[in-house]
Amino acid sequence: MTHRVALIGAGGHGLWHRRTLQRLSDQGRIEVVGLCDRQPVEPHPDAPLTGVAFYTDHTELLRTARPEVVIICTPPHTHLRIALDVLGSGADLLLEKPPVMSSAEHDSLAEAVAATGRLVQVGFQALGSAALAELRAAAPAGPIGVSGAWWRPDSYYLRAPWAGRRAVAGRPVLDGALVNPFAHALMQSLVIADGFQPALMELERYRSRAIETDDTTFLRLTGEDGQRITAAVTLASEVFIRGEIQVGEAVLEYPTDRLRLPGEAEAREVPGRVGLLENLLDHRRDSGVPLIAPLERTRTFTAVAEAIVAAPPPAAIPQNLLRPHPDGDGYVVAGIDELVQRVASTGRLPSEIGTAWAEQPHRVPLRKKGVTHAQAQHR
Repeated sequence: MTHRVALIGAGGHGLWHRRTLQRLSDQGRIEVVGLCDRQPVEPHPDAPLTGVAFYTDHTELLRTARPEVVIICTPPHTHLRIALDVLGSGADLLLEKPPVMSSAEHDSLAEAVAATGRLVQVGFQALGSAALAELRAAAPAGPIGVSGAWWRPDSYYLRAPWAGRRAVAGRPVLDGALVNPFAHALMQSLVIADGFQPALMELERYRSRAIETDDTTFLRLTGEDGQRITAAVTLASEVFIRGEIQVGEAVLEYPTDRLRLPGEAEAREVPGRVGLLENLLDHRRDSGVPLIAPLERTRTFTAVAEAIVAAPPPAAIPQNLLRPHPDGDGYVVAGIDELVQRVASTGRLPSEIGTAWAEQPHRVPLRKKGVTHAQAQHR
């Protein structure tokens, strides 16, 4: 059975999907029936996709090419409108993360899924990790700590009109360290917590450069049952820390799928990630194969991301703590790598461990379907 597949948003990160499409096309699993982008897209040696029709209007693609499966890889604030068009055309959908901008949009998309009977898989590729599956099967006990220290130059925030912005044309933008580059870590931690229902979000957001959103983020979520997830991430570190999720004595290095379970002396690589498009195709062929990242599984992520983006603007890290990065094109924060590790391991935010430049956290009560905005506090 060959599936007719199209990609909307073929430029930029869409190249990653084009490579997947080329590979699956070469294997005879799919027929690529259309690519769409508002700007011209040059063929890539890894994904020439020779002879595939190109469109600048996704509605024309849906009407003319009649795909059975569509990938959406456009800016997040455009997802809902295009996704509704895709479902309305009768196609199933692989929707890049973050899926939508708010819990209200999540509800709208879920209603369309129910009305059309179509499928939606969300592009949290890290959920296909065999290491994550093994960690969940081991069910280690304890609070969850997420850490990561990366570097993004100032030019990173020029990659798109919405990069580093809090809003574009009056609409909120889901950008910032934890809801974009480290989104996979946040989503994995919510899955590890298994049924986690956050009751309280405590957030400290900071920026080391002239942007509107945060490049350094500290978050603590407390569940209705008292379970705790603490995340500490930065894009302004000279010292590179790939990123870890610690659960009690277990540690998952989430970008590399290296895992250390309780009682193991060293981390080991757990090979094998299931591709989300492949999984969606397998589910279409056999409904007994469960989707890895169905829309409903991402509801809590959407609620938390919405609350982060709706929080007050990030505080500026003092200039005297910034150092030029050795490669140029921006600054790093002195000692930030040690701070993110300390926060993740202790569950205490910078303001609670005597960090001189820390601001008091923004506290937001959460509920099952999202944020109780009227009760948001900044104290």
